[in-house]
Amino acid sequence: LVLKRMSVWKDYRGLGIATALGRTVLDFAQQRGFRAVVLNTLMLQQEARALYERLGFHRHRRYVLPTVYGRLANCTITTYRYDLPSTA
Repeated sequence: LVLKRMSVWKDYRGLGIATALGRTVLDFAQQRGFRAVVLNTLMLQQEARALYERLGFHRHRRYVLPTVYGRLANCTITTYRYDLPSTA
C-alpha cells in the first residue's frame, strides 16, 4: 500500500491527529492483507519523518529527485517502509 499526501492543518498539529491517521492506515493495510506500507517524504519535512519513525516505519531508500531542479538543489527524497505481520 502506498501512502500519499497525509497532512494535518497547522492549527491542529501536536494533538495526535497525524499519529491516529497513521495508525489507521497501518490497521487498514493489515486488515486487507497488504505486506507493507510505503511512502516518500522530502528531506525538509522533518516533523513528518519523525512521525513515521515513531510509528515504526524504517528508512528504506534515499535518492535525489530525478529532475534538473532536484539535482541542482540536491532535493533528497526518503522512502519509508513499514512491513506488516503476515495474517496467514
